[in-house]
Amino acid sequence: MPTDPSQQSARRSEILRILKKYPIARQEDLVRELSERGMDATQSSISRDLKDLGVAKVGERYLAPQNVRAPGEARFELLAGFVRHVATAGPSLTVIRTSTGAAQSVAVALDESGWREIVGTISGDDTIFVATASQRQQQLLVARLEKIFPDARRS
Repeated sequence: MPTDPSQQSARRSEILRILKKYPIARQEDLVRELSERGMDATQSSISRDLKDLGVAKVGERYLAPQNVRAPGEARFELLAGFVRHVATAGPSLTVIRTSTGAAQSVAVALDESGWREIVGTISGDDTIFVATASQRQQQLLVARLEKIFPDARRS
């Protein structure tokens, strides 16, 4: 793929236009959409573009940054519908269950939140483990999660 900055910029602008207009579920779909517009791209270049643009995959759809909103608590508004259950597992581990495919997006939002009580996250397809340094930190985290995700079941 060309590394010409003007071509890369044009391709990235087109990616954002496509994501705002169409529900895109796979990177291959973006390659096809770009090809139909006369722009050649590989899946690997699309992958880099999506990362650099800050595009998130929420559920089965890629969302442009304007849809995801800025990092911070406002970002959680979009993700709230995907969080199903919050539970504590011992004094420093919190488990968050999400809709299938949403765990990574929620975990990234948690990682980027800057919340001091979070030591780190591990996510799978529908489950996130959130580590805290102490039980007190866990209590602070759970209080935030209950506020941000009020519809999630708690145990």
